[in-house]
Amino acid sequence: MADFATAYKITAQHEGGYANNPADTGGETIFGVSRNNFPKWVGWAVVDGLKKRAGFPGTAEASAQLKVMAANFYKEQFWDAFKLDQANNQAIANEVFDTAVNMGVGRAAGFLQRAINVTNKRGQYAPDVTPDGKVGAATITALNQHKRPQDVLKVLNALQGEFYVRIAERNPTQEIFMASWLSRVSF
Repeated sequence: MADFATAYKITAQHEGGYANNPADTGGETIFGVSRNNFPKWVGWAVVDGLKKRAGFPGTAEASAQLKVMAANFYKEQFWDAFKLDQANNQAIANEVFDTAVNMGVGRAAGFLQRAINVTNKRGQYAPDVTPDGKVGAATITALNQHKRPQDVLKVLNALQGEFYVRIAERNPTQEIFMASWLSRVSF
């Protein structure tokens, strides 16, 4: 079964520490948790308190409390939402988790469901799943039964990369993030 700690270690390397880039639509961010997308996250109270002290943002980036809060948030919001503890393939669990963190749960779920369906050789490698953007028992079962999980992983990465390209094409100001986004895409 897939392990959250393994997946989180990979994603945390992409997410970094504190940032507040005006071009980032997520706004103020710490360990990848963006204030604009998650304004009610409990860690923001800690960040706001640390802003009043000397050494910020280094104090926030070094805060063991914030690191634990971020890890717990990620597990609950992104790992558990996909029931990834039930997935047999760690590489796919890592990819789905990282995509959910970066693009949202619904989009990552849709990518997984589409990847299962287009690589299942019309039901021979795994049953079709409904591409509803929600991972339930049917999606996890199809993923675990899939006879060619390496193909599922390749399609997940292809969909992720194509999404980044669309963002940059629609809004060229976002091209500054492309190198970072592409570091998440593996083939």
